[in-house]
Amino acid sequence: MQRHLAPVSVLLAVCLICATAFSVAAAEESREFCALARQSGTPQVPGLNIIYLSPLGDPADVAHWRHIILHQMEGPADAAKAGELAQSKNPTRRGNTLGVETDGTVYWSVPETAIPTHGDGANRTDNKYIDNKPTFRQVVKTNSIGIEFAGNYSDVRKPATSAQLDALSKLLPFLQQRYRISPERIYAHNWIDYKDARYCEGCELAEAARKLNYRLGCPAQTAQ
Repeated sequence: MQRHLAPVSVLLAVCLICATAFSVAAAEESREFCALARQSGTPQVPGLNIIYLSPLGDPADVAHWRHIILHQMEGPADAAKAGELAQSKNPTRRGNTLGVETDGTVYWSVPETAIPTHGDGANRTDNKYIDNKPTFRQVVKTNSIGIEFAGNYSDVRKPATSAQLDALSKLLPFLQQRYRISPERIYAHNWIDYKDARYCEGCELAEAARKLNYRLGCPAQTAQ
């Protein structure tokens, strides 16, 4: 029996070394992502094509962002780009902070401190999709980052593209970490406002976002 002890002990040692190396690599990757999520300027999220029409500032200056609302526009391909370019010239107009094209390209249109006019005041009360008691008149433009997804023209029921869903999966952890937003505070526009009865605006996207279930892995940034 003892003849087999040496090989087993060696195997266990190798497994321990591999596990330790993996843990170290994962910890380093987490530290790098935490640093990325706090950067000013034009931080580039790995695997995401993001175009900044306005550079980011200090996330400590925008602690009022507590929710994320996912919107869909009745526009063809390139509508997100056109919409965010217009938004960048008039930051408080009807629109959103970010737009996602059908090819997954993300446009960040306005400064983080700007408050675009999006949403309808969280007027939904029927609990049709979620419990609206904590959202009614509380998930509004002054505390919510809006993301617009283009491409459901001329069929409003047309789902988001695979490229948009992939972009969402990479963009959300960055936004959630930067603004300390839990997955429970990500909403479809249709969940919180009475919207177009033809389809559920943003619902597929919000369901994917909550299923992703990204949890904050970085410590809160403290004041210097």
